[in-house]
Amino acid sequence: MDRFMEMKAFVAVVEAGSFVGGAQALALSNSVVSRLVADLERRLGVRLLQRTTRRLSLTREGEQFHLRCREVLASLEAAEAEAGAQAGQAIGLLRLNVPVSFGMHHLAPLWPQFMARHPQVTLEVTLADRVVDLVEEGYDLAVRIARLPNSSLVSRALTSTRLVLCASPEYLARHGTPQHPQDLAQHSVFAYTLLSTGEHWEFTGPEGPVSVRVQPRLRSNSGDTCTTAALAHQGLVMQPSFMVWPALCSGALVEVLPQYRGLTLGVHAVLPSRLQQTTRVRALVAFLVEAFQDAPWADPAGLAAASASMAATAGGTTTGA
Repeated sequence: MDRFMEMKAFVAVVEAGSFVGGAQALALSNSVVSRLVADLERRLGVRLLQRTTRRLSLTREGEQFHLRCREVLASLEAAEAEAGAQAGQAIGLLRLNVPVSFGMHHLAPLWPQFMARHPQVTLEVTLADRVVDLVEEGYDLAVRIARLPNSSLVSRALTSTRLVLCASPEYLARHGTPQHPQDLAQHSVFAYTLLSTGEHWEFTGPEGPVSVRVQPRLRSNSGDTCTTAALAHQGLVMQPSFMVWPALCSGALVEVLPQYRGLTLGVHAVLPSRLQQTTRVRALVAFLVEAFQDAPWADPAGLAAASASMAATAGGTTTGA
């Protein structure tokens, strides 16, 4: 067995969390995978894995070697895909990490279109709201919704989204409409716990920046959970326009305090520079840029018009306490 298979077996075992899982991932027998990893450790002269009856863990040397192996295997896979690409055709595996709600509402419908356009590309899509380490965890691309800090990663802007304070007309009719962000202290609000500003909700209004600390009745790491509570007429929510746009258009929710605008966040495709030039990554980035170039929820004018229209239809229930 060559070094490539040893490395591949080692990485498969680590990522599966067991020799059985690694063997299944490689379609090999348990004994073959165990022998490959043992041969690797013997050749290197170090123990890479700590084995007990209950769990498998990496040694310090194993952690460093695992990262190196991932880089080598990813580079090899990219080189093979590039060598096999004909006339710029995208070939190979793309490992993607995307935010949960955005991934479900706006990206999931796009994947079948991309696969139809690029039939030799295989997608592995992970949904998670945590910020993953693209290099260490082996992702080719991530979609992130944030004000991106300076980093060694390469990013491409896809679109933008604005945090929108909104509630149902029924809730506002019963409890009145806030006239200033400070009035939120007298209202039931639902907070997304992964918001970068925490429970300080930030606005830009006629008098400039305004920050208010809210006392949520409901906290959740799911934006959909918060939005569902608002749709059930229980309080106010501040969520990205990409999430509440359909409810604003239907009138199920209306924008509150439109003169006080929430933060605008970029929607970015983020990738490690070492994979930036692969044909399949370039194809995916171009596809996403095209898909989101006319996103209606990214247009502040369109968002304001939808909210104003729904407020008028609601017969004025969104103005005045």
